[in-house]
Amino acid sequence: MRSLTNIFQLGIKELRSLSRDPALMLLIVYAFSLSIYSSATAVPEAPFRATIGVVNEDPSPLSYRILDGFQLPYFVPPEPITHAQMDTGMDEGLYTFTLNIPPDFQRDLLGGRQPAIQLNVDATQVSQAFTGAGHIQQIINSEINTFLQRYRGQDALPVEAVVRMNYNPNLDRSWFGAVNSVIDQITMLSIILTGAALIREREHGTIEHLLVMPITPVEIMIAKVWSMGLVVLLASAFALRFVVQIWLDIPIAGSLGLFMLGAALHLFATTSMGIFFGTLARSMPQLGLLIILVLIPLQILSGGMTPRESMPEFIQDIMLAAPTTHFIELAQAILFRGAGLGIVWPQLLALAVIGGVFFFIALSRLRKSLN
Repeated sequence: MRSLTNIFQLGIKELRSLSRDPALMLLIVYAFSLSIYSSATAVPEAPFRATIGVVNEDPSPLSYRILDGFQLPYFVPPEPITHAQMDTGMDEGLYTFTLNIPPDFQRDLLGGRQPAIQLNVDATQVSQAFTGAGHIQQIINSEINTFLQRYRGQDALPVEAVVRMNYNPNLDRSWFGAVNSVIDQITMLSIILTGAALIREREHGTIEHLLVMPITPVEIMIAKVWSMGLVVLLASAFALRFVVQIWLDIPIAGSLGLFMLGAALHLFATTSMGIFFGTLARSMPQLGLLIILVLIPLQILSGGMTPRESMPEFIQDIMLAAPTTHFIELAQAILFRGAGLGIVWPQLLALAVIGGVFFFIALSRLRKSLN
């Protein structure tokens, strides 16, 4: 009972110390609110009211059919221009895209030749140019294929593949970006907060006070793990409920309770990593450098940015030792596909084992540093 009381009181002390640190409090609020929103909406899915000028040198039904394909809200109505206005219009920022349809375009196409349509893109308009060029190419190809099928009297294929998207029917990138951002913030904040808690003890001189008290390194470590893990767990629950579901209006397919269970096991591992880094670093700048060196590979190689199946097999095998690999797989299965306990129990078990290993490694290092 005395040990449990010590752990509880030390954890309360950590929460009070965190509440008096405005920089870390601001980081928590930003990471689980504006950072998630910006990650979900930073890259637009499609151009919005993009300006386009067209030099139409082939007044044929096909060319007008192509121009009719540029519809609001993706594109403003195409504006007829001349060759002289193409460069000047883009230099002055009047057009993000300019299109040049060559003479006899329809006749050459029906004659079996391969005429080219010139598309100029103002790359300084990054948000529009990044997605707009692909949309324009898709519109042109779709209209040309439809025109050729009707002109040549081609019937539809006897077999048609009907694709249905699960969870995200419109392939809205913000749905994936918001949830993946929450997953990344859980890992990042848990490592930063626990590492900073140990560094703060050393910088403020309170680590010596702890050493003369009748408490053990195990109690010190467990107190930091449960207190900082609780902060991140509550912040992530708030982010999923109010930022993802209400603010961004993104549905969650699975059980939030099961996800919180997986997040708690993941926090057991990552907070232990934070303690370990806190014993290695002697100041907050050193801790930041250590976290950067570890966090970026974890996020890139764990399957959050790139599917693990596309990585070399030896990388996949190595990353099985990282808790982020199993947590990302678990989180995506629950939040995207609505998986239950019967599907994600291997990931839960792996997180528990990895967390235990990391905990004892960090505890051993903490004992040496305190001695």
